[in-house]
Amino acid sequence: MELRHLRYFVSLAECLSFTRAAERVHVTQSTLSHQIRQLEEEIGQPLFDRIGKKVVTTEAGELFLAFATRALKEVDHGIAMLKPGGGGLTGEVRIGATHTFNIGLIPECVALFLARHPTVRLRIDELSADQISTKLHAGELDLGIAYKPVGATDLWFEPLYNEEMVLVVSEAHPFAHRKRIRMVELHQQRLVLLPEYFATRAMLEECFRASGAEPVVVAEMSTIAPMLGLVLRMQIGAIAAINAVPAAMSGLRMIPIESPTPIRTPGILWRLGAQQAPAVQSFAVIVRKTALGNSLRHDGPH
Repeated sequence: MELRHLRYFVSLAECLSFTRAAERVHVTQSTLSHQIRQLEEEIGQPLFDRIGKKVVTTEAGELFLAFATRALKEVDHGIAMLKPGGGGLTGEVRIGATHTFNIGLIPECVALFLARHPTVRLRIDELSADQISTKLHAGELDLGIAYKPVGATDLWFEPLYNEEMVLVVSEAHPFAHRKRIRMVELHQQRLVLLPEYFATRAMLEECFRASGAEPVVVAEMSTIAPMLGLVLRMQIGAIAAINAVPAAMSGLRMIPIESPTPIRTPGILWRLGAQQAPAVQSFAVIVRKTALGNSLRHDGPH
């Protein structure tokens, strides 16, 4: 079934005349008749009854007309919106993001989106993963940007990419010149980590147990900036995602971890069954492209 089949069908259903319908869609009567037959064959039942020179819709035709009209309206609206001078997107997009993504990804996506759609209003809330889930369920957010939830959830998680976490140390740290480090080598090493209520911390604890490492956690901090600030001032390490370490922050070294390598999966969280407005869908497209581009640029420590 092609778009022209729907246009021909709607035209004939409204005109109930092959002559007038053919004139409206600028084709010959024979072409219109042939296209209608193709549509009826694909659907499996007649949509029109031909009674002499008169044309009437069948019961199936009446039922299908509402769906076809709605589909064409949506397509025509989308085409008009994308054309130059078509008015562009409007409305509001409500986004919830965890702190890590508010550092770089969200500002980059917002700048790109507003450059293309200046009439859309964006609202970004920095929230914990649990708060994002709660607000999505309540219909207070359109989408969330967070790491993959731990355990079962009735939200739809759309993965963006996988990212490896690295050991971050200062240039004065004994590990600063290492190219790689095994997880077991962090045994009894002084670290600053996220608090235990973070899913990332739980994942790191599993990696420590799997390798037999028991690091000395000298501090716990809930955001990355103070963790890195502490690393710069003391001979301790932090474990963070590459994308979470600002490129402009000098004096730090990022060292890949192996055996095992801690991996997190960022993604978009959606409420199942929710009808997404065009502006929301457009923002999600920008998030996908930007996140993929960032992951390709950071495919290894610098």
